[in-house]
Amino acid sequence: MSAVAVHITDATFEAEVLRSPILTIIDFWAEWCMPCKRIAPILEELATENAGKLKLTKLDVDSNPKTPEKYGITGIPTLLVFKNGKVQDTIVGFLPKDRLASRLKPYL
Repeated sequence: MSAVAVHITDATFEAEVLRSPILTIIDFWAEWCMPCKRIAPILEELATENAGKLKLTKLDVDSNPKTPEKYGITGIPTLLVFKNGKVQDTIVGFLPKDRLASRLKPYL
């Protein structure tokens, strides 16, 4: 378990993501997903580097099917970038840190 990421569920999604006062990434992942495991430390680095401006949340799609269904998540890893309760960007698949940081920069 990550010390940086907030592990959320279908039940805590609204409070942790939609009501978040700062930019929030939701990482849709699963334990068996190798690209998910590759991107996790990159996300944690970015969250640490942008502490106070970026909140990282993780939702296990196997244990929480409602939220991925609601947002049309069909593959993982998928990242949804939320600001003020609205999706700003959708990032599907693994990206290296520099490309991921570039995608997030306009929202920070």
